Amino acid sequence: MGTMTQLADLYEEYEFLDADDRYRLLIDLGKQLEPMPDALKTDATLVRGCSAAVWVYPTTRDDGRLHFLADSNAAITKGIIALVLLSVQDRTPAEIGAADIEGALAPFDLRNQLSSNRTQGIPNMIALIRETASRLR
Repeated sequence: MGTMTQLADLYEEYEFLDADDRYRLLIDLGKQLEPMPDALKTDATLVRGCSAAVWVYPTTRDDGRLHFLADSNAAITKGIIALVLLSVQDRTPAEIGAADIEGALAPFDLRNQLSSNRTQGIPNMIALIRETASRLR
């Protein structure tokens, strides 16, 4: 299943939920993230500008696709990370470079659903993902 299909399916569920259930959905999404080894949670993998600690570690698969490991010390932030990763996970650097990540996340209207300090790190996370993809292109 394509990543955009997954996002669309997730949004279909999300749009009918009230605020509390949306939080629960994000928390559940965060729990589904692949575990990130503590050894990778370093200053070098820390995303700057996030109110919670957020770590993102890119790996390259044998076929050249990028696979990101990510984690946060905050449950809702972890869910936001999972949402961002749904739009880029296991795609080629060129596909990630061409992806409209913000556009894919726009229907979720995170800025109005969550406090600004929860969403302020999203552009930095997206920038880090794009920077990684352009470096490996």
